[in-house]
Amino acid sequence: MILAIDTTSEFGSLALMRGADRVDEMPLHSSDGFAHLLHEQLGRLLDRNEVRLGEIQCFAAAAGPGSFTGVRVGLAAAKGLAEATGRPAIAVSNLRALASFGSRPLRATVLDARRGQVYAAVYNEDLRAVVPEAVIALPAWLNGLPEGDLEFIAQDFAPFRAAMAGTRFAEIPVVTAPRALAAAVARIAWQEWQRGDAPDPAALDANYVRRSDAELFWKE
Repeated sequence: MILAIDTTSEFGSLALMRGADRVDEMPLHSSDGFAHLLHEQLGRLLDRNEVRLGEIQCFAAAAGPGSFTGVRVGLAAAKGLAEATGRPAIAVSNLRALASFGSRPLRATVLDARRGQVYAAVYNEDLRAVVPEAVIALPAWLNGLPEGDLEFIAQDFAPFRAAMAGTRFAEIPVVTAPRALAAAVARIAWQEWQRGDAPDPAALDANYVRRSDAELFWKE
């Protein structure tokens, strides 16, 4: 069984999976973060499915990009639970998790990064990066997209539609992914685990893509 955590935005989620099959997924919403409620909600998820923590064989966490604090909360929880139980823990990029909802050979995943930028990448049908993850102005990212059978995948594509008008991307299909990504994170983690790619929990790291505001605006 795999327990997955996503606290990277105000719309988070938890998922309990048996291999690639979803047992339960719990959407979460908190505009002031998840540090104060995450473990309580984890307990509720396990209790309502009559699963003991010791039965979890792998932990997974959405690694970002997203809220810096939110990313840290989810990763810390997964790492702590994995270390306490002696189980592996796997971090999964949110952009890669979005790509799992696609069906075309090329899957362009995009999240609003604010400040006129997007977090974006392109994955193939094996969920391997074709265009690396980046934080970039949307027009510049669009100019660098490959030719081919492409689709866009986003949780909310509305902020990006205006930039598509009059371009070769105007007629490309858009897949709307759900806000709850924990089950998708768990499925990818299970695939990684099956391949033997589960690192030591202590090695888990965040996928910020962009430096924090504190770093960006630090003045000597």
